[in-house]
Amino acid sequence: MRALLTDALRTLAPLRTDRHGPLPPLMLLLTVTTGVVDAVSYLGLGHVFVANMTGNVVFLGFALAGAPGLSAPASLVSLGAFLAGALAGGRLAGPTAAHRGRLLALAGGIQAVLTAAAAVVAAAAGGGGVQYPLIVLLGLGMGLQNAVARRLGVPDLTTTVLTLTLTGLAADSPAAGGAGPRPGRRILSALAMLLGGLVGAVLVLRGQLAAALALAALLLLVTAATARRLSAPDAHWAPPPA
Repeated sequence: MRALLTDALRTLAPLRTDRHGPLPPLMLLLTVTTGVVDAVSYLGLGHVFVANMTGNVVFLGFALAGAPGLSAPASLVSLGAFLAGALAGGRLAGPTAAHRGRLLALAGGIQAVLTAAAAVVAAAAGGGGVQYPLIVLLGLGMGLQNAVARRLGVPDLTTTVLTLTLTGLAADSPAAGGAGPRPGRRILSALAMLLGGLVGAVLVLRGQLAAALALAALLLLVTAATARRLSAPDAHWAPPPA
C-alpha cells in the first residue's frame, strides 16, 4: 500500500529528477478529457466513440450486422477522422519531437481549438443535426492526442487506452509474481478516465452537451498552457530513450 501511495504521489507531483518531469500529471489531465469527450460521443452522438477506436471498430461490426441503435456511417466517419488526426499528429511531432513540452503545448492548443469549435457548433445548433460535424471535429482532436501521447512515451499514460494499463496492473502485480511497477500511476490513469466519463455523462444526460465540450476544451487549454509555461531546454522534455 505504501508503494502504491508513493507512486501515485510521484505521478501527481513528480520529483525534479524524474526523467518525464511534469508530463505525468499533464497526461492525467488529458485522460480526464478523453473520458469527457467519449461520454459526449457515445451518449450524445449516436453510440459512437471518437477516442476509443477498439470500441468503435467493434461497434462498426455490430452496425453492419444490423444491431439497433448503431450507425455504420457514424463509426466510419469517426474512424476516418481519428486516422486523419493521428496522421496530422505524426507529422506535427516531426519538427518538435526533440522537445516534448513544446510538442504537448502545440498539440494541446490545436486540440483545444477543435474541441472549442465543436462546443460552439453544438451550442449554435441546440444539439440537433450536427452529429457528423461534431464527430469529425472530435475525432480529429482525439487522433491527434493519441499520436502525440504515443510520441511522448510516458509509461502507462496513453491518455486514451486503458486495456494494457489494467492488464499490467494485474499481470505485473506481486500476486502474479511480478514486481508491480507503477501501481499508483496505473490506478490514477483508470480513475482519471472514470472521472472524465462520469462528469461528461452527467452533463450530457442533463442536456448540456455543449457545456461538456466546453469543459473538455478548457482542460486542453490548461494542459497546453501549462506545458508551454513549464517548457525548458532540459532533460525532462527530451525524448525518452528508445
